[in-house]
Amino acid sequence: MKIIVGTRGSNLALTQTKWVVSQLQNNYPDTTFEIKTITTTGDRIQNVSLDKIGEKGVFVKEIEEQLLSGQIDLAVHSMKDMPGELPEGLMFSWVPKREDYRDVIVLKEGYKSFDDLPQGAVIGTGSKRRQFQLSKYRQDLKFDSIRGNIETRVRKIEDQNLHGVVLAAAGLRRIGLYEKLRNRIEPIEPHIILPSPAQGILAIEIRKENTQIHKMIESINHSESFLQATAERSFLKGLNGNCHIPMGALCTIKGENIEIEGLLGNEDGSALIKRKAFGPKEDAEKLGWELAKDILEEMKGYEG
Repeated sequence: MKIIVGTRGSNLALTQTKWVVSQLQNNYPDTTFEIKTITTTGDRIQNVSLDKIGEKGVFVKEIEEQLLSGQIDLAVHSMKDMPGELPEGLMFSWVPKREDYRDVIVLKEGYKSFDDLPQGAVIGTGSKRRQFQLSKYRQDLKFDSIRGNIETRVRKIEDQNLHGVVLAAAGLRRIGLYEKLRNRIEPIEPHIILPSPAQGILAIEIRKENTQIHKMIESINHSESFLQATAERSFLKGLNGNCHIPMGALCTIKGENIEIEGLLGNEDGSALIKRKAFGPKEDAEKLGWELAKDILEEMKGYEG
């Protein structure tokens, strides 16, 4: 049996895909896996901020087209980059163990911590979610919109004379940069920046009818990460989420219950609403959805 796995061509995307393939290969040694690199619209347009070029789907549309047409059999993505709704005929399979869900700041050389940064420090990020939450924590900060892969964004600290850039810890860890930059990295805890829904979780996307591959992927499933993905993705769907509005979500497992914290902001950041919901594990999807609807209802008060 041969399985063709689709992915974007960045170092991170290929590293993530090779890891998934290696795990599946260990469990199914008689299966042949082939990795196919696919260029997406988001990869081609590098000089425009994400909120101006369209929805989250700019990084997945071409990959999903090849999945639907049968040119590839599964695709590996960062789940945080995925739109709330998948195309008809596609689904997420099981979920490997989650990596570090936090955001981090990579500091300019010479600075020891985030609090060391001078008044009016300039931070690189293309994310409204990160910018608006950091602005609430430190109102003096200034922001410069940046795009590109992880390595490119780190280089922009020097190239654009930034005091630091904000990135997902998971990506830095997966490509081995976290250890190399350890002395310049400070994790940002979720009470300061709530992460993007499903940040640090890999999405393995398949055709719905492909039950054989779904069963194979179950061999690398991590039940707690699957539960977190379910709750956080449900929150995203409840908000009808895209790149234009800042949102965050984090599900924490507490015994037989879960707590999900959700964040929604308006387009200019003048309103940021953060709320929590708590309930039994089996209600993960419902809790995420209802929390989204409660926050949306509250946001209406800011729009009048």
